[in-house]
Amino acid sequence: MAGPKVVEDRGWAPDARASAGTAVVLTALLLGVDAAAGFGDWQRAAVWTGLGAVLFAVLWPTRVSAAPGLLTTRGLLRRRRVRTDRLAAVVWHEGISQRLVLTDTLGNSVEVDPRVLAANPPLWHRVGQDIGTSVSSGTLSEGLDPLQRLSRLIDCETAQAVFRASALT
Repeated sequence: MAGPKVVEDRGWAPDARASAGTAVVLTALLLGVDAAAGFGDWQRAAVWTGLGAVLFAVLWPTRVSAAPGLLTTRGLLRRRRVRTDRLAAVVWHEGISQRLVLTDTLGNSVEVDPRVLAANPPLWHRVGQDIGTSVSSGTLSEGLDPLQRLSRLIDCETAQAVFRASALT
């Protein structure tokens, strides 16, 4: 018998490749320009390589996965988990980078970009089932408005995908 099915963000791998590629290309361009201008010493090469490493770290996407009752996010340096079947609060943070913060009854919390859930219907379905468990058990005391907003966003994304697939747009 297989273990619980884990659903992952299917857009993570292309985003990770893009962040690595961008960092490598920028570093190569900076080193190439320095070499062409005759400034190709090791100190400058170290600075440009360090800049490329910082860019890589900044651009590295968070990997989101869900198993029954559990949502996990993994960044470059740390991993966070929250029990989605025991959610206590859901908060939507506005700003340049919108974030959905899910907190469970154990005090664990994760931040997720709402667009990741919108772009991955199987991931949203898995998390949505567990949110239903939290609502029915009464542990989710705050956060129904952000969840309804997220649901509308996902419905809109799904409708647009259907229209694109059927060539109606």
